[in-house]
Amino acid sequence: MNQIKKLAIVKLSAMGDIIHAMVALQYIKKKYPNILIDWFVEESFSQILQNNPHINNIFSVNLKAIKKNKFEIINQIKLIKKYSKNNYDLVIDAQGLIKSAIVSKLLAKNVAGFDKNSIREKSATLFYNKKVTIPYDENTIDRNVKVLSFPLGFEITSKMILEKEPFLFYKDENPIIYDYIKNDKKNIIFVIGSTWESRNYPKEKFLNIANELKENCIVVWGSESEKEKALWLEGNSNYIKALPKINLNSLKALVSKVDLLIGNDTGPTHMAWGLNIPSITIFGPTPINRIYQTSINKIVKSNSKVNHFKLNKNDFSIKEIDEKIIIKEAKSLLYG
Repeated sequence: MNQIKKLAIVKLSAMGDIIHAMVALQYIKKKYPNILIDWFVEESFSQILQNNPHINNIFSVNLKAIKKNKFEIINQIKLIKKYSKNNYDLVIDAQGLIKSAIVSKLLAKNVAGFDKNSIREKSATLFYNKKVTIPYDENTIDRNVKVLSFPLGFEITSKMILEKEPFLFYKDENPIIYDYIKNDKKNIIFVIGSTWESRNYPKEKFLNIANELKENCIVVWGSESEKEKALWLEGNSNYIKALPKINLNSLKALVSKVDLLIGNDTGPTHMAWGLNIPSITIFGPTPINRIYQTSINKIVKSNSKVNHFKLNKNDFSIKEIDEKIIIKEAKSLLYG
């Protein structure tokens, strides 16, 4: 490992996956204090990584633009080849997709990633010369830390992960967030959206939770449809305020200041785990072993069974979860 002085991590998306991988950084730097770590990420998620003292450089790519304009692939390849001049000793593809494997191989010859039995897009393994074994249906956080630590010759244990330091950092956040935090009530964030409608807990049940807890509930949102839900919630409860749209840097700051976050299985919800803030993650069609359940980070799951290898976007079982279960968990976390 002595020869690994410059490391590149390729983890392009999505927000929750990036957060789950970031937990490894503090242990890599503890083991190898002098290692230089660069991270390659989709431009839209770069703020998640910003201000992290364990990352030397964040390099943004925009592979998503290729879907709209196929010629953009030329620009992106040129950009990545330019970064290859950084002379990385090792590149770790922590994503495990063909596109991330190609990015990794363009950066350097020495590439590590998951083996063919540990990956969804098996062709990606053709680009790796160091391969890591961990079943695809294992805990997502365990998978992320293993693919990042094993090629570096050490292990990050579950105990270490449970004892982590908060690892999301912010700077120059939008001061408007502090107008929504109250000193005379508990502050709770509601994360009401996600990438699939079947992962979204009904807004009516969020409303019931707020009206039962009678604390200061702040709704965050990212899309127009989520904004409509947020404003509906605000309009139907004296305990709910819809936040204006804020960037990821300011969202990290807000999450770090609250007493509890309740949300769907999506990136902003996983921020709470990364910041050691109490949370309740509501699961429907996605597997609960995407996160670590701790004394302050709780899980509520619907009754449906989940196939890790073929998630069912038409599984709307999240709607059947009784909000009384969430209210009980929330009261336990808020009041002990």
